Amino acid sequence: MFPRLKGKFYRVVVRPTLLHRAECWPVRNAHVQKMNMKEMRMLRWMCGHTRRDRIKNKVIRDKVGVASVANKMRETRLRWFGYVKRRCEDAPMSKCERLEIAGVRRGRGRSKKNWREVIRQDMIELQVTEDMTLDRRAWRSRIRVDS
Repeated sequence: MFPRLKGKFYRVVVRPTLLHRAECWPVRNAHVQKMNMKEMRMLRWMCGHTRRDRIKNKVIRDKVGVASVANKMRETRLRWFGYVKRRCEDAPMSKCERLEIAGVRRGRGRSKKNWREVIRQDMIELQVTEDMTLDRRAWRSRIRVDS
């Protein structure tokens, strides 16, 4: 079967399953690394390669036509953030917002990363601001990741 066709199947069936409810995850670097590892394992398997073939991840992604899972996770988080910012004030709260407002008892050591911090980092990385969420078309075009 053709690699591009397999990539399309991956984008339509596998990745949505892999990223189910990812817009609410307060992801850490360890989560992103694990998701990257799982994605590359699937893509290598689809192409018929192993790690012993020593083919770079970028080459395999280009061959299949798939963007990195970390970029797609960022896109889903920012898309959800834009939706939350644009909705009316009397709408019911999302699970992400309830968790953020409730707060978590903090123990010793470093505090856990919350959803708002992850969104703030994503917005800095893409050089977007909260005000941009009001124009839906412009917001979607700024956060969109191809394939």
